[in-house]
Amino acid sequence: MSRWPLWGVLAPGEPARLESRALAIVLPDWDEEDGEELPFEFIPGNGRYHAIVSTDLSYIGVEMRLAEALSLECDEPVYSFERASDIWTVMSWRNGALDIEEVDPEALAKSLGCPLPESTELSDIPKRKPLCKVALVEGVRAEEAHRVLEEEAGEPLAPGCYLIEETPKGLLVRSGTRNIGYADLTLSERFPHASIYGVIASRSLDAFFVHVLRGGECIGQFTVPPDEIPTYSVFDDIKGERTPERILAALGIHAEWFLND
Repeated sequence: MSRWPLWGVLAPGEPARLESRALAIVLPDWDEEDGEELPFEFIPGNGRYHAIVSTDLSYIGVEMRLAEALSLECDEPVYSFERASDIWTVMSWRNGALDIEEVDPEALAKSLGCPLPESTELSDIPKRKPLCKVALVEGVRAEEAHRVLEEEAGEPLAPGCYLIEETPKGLLVRSGTRNIGYADLTLSERFPHASIYGVIASRSLDAFFVHVLRGGECIGQFTVPPDEIPTYSVFDDIKGERTPERILAALGIHAEWFLND
């Protein structure tokens, strides 16, 4: 792997079994004879922990499902990270329950004895498309969303941390200081009746993902370009629209919000 991973999982266990379980969870129908390339790489560590990493943007979100499943099979914590956007998020999982960790993925991986692969050429890093995430939340008031996100943070939110705006189409949630991280998932878990559209996109919208959440679960996704092996059920459109520009308009999300590096 010549480029640094965009997402990954750090898990304890016997290497061969761990790699087999990851494959069964992520790609249960994968057949090596089909010549299909795996979207992740297994990297053995020098102790109990090993890394499962990927540079595939279209599989962002898989790390959470994988870490959750693996955490139900061991007594030690399993860690997942996603750093396709500007802010890296690390989560620890115990028996299927998650906590946010304030730690750098590289530092955590090294402390666990499974350092992440580093780019062999500095020119690789700028090739990473910076992504931004914005969400439309239907059926939730601004003060309710702010209260829940503050409770999740465990402290008063810094000014600009979340920019929450009530619109005729619903509640728009974005950030003035960083990506919204998993705010859309948090709100979906706390407001199971709400329909939430989490939009992740690159500056030029050539990488475009919409995850539709309800009851804390992703019920379907829309991606540009289309996933060859979708992680979730595939939607052919979002609110009747099939292009990134028209989908953003239908959701009341401004395309220029994705221009921030």
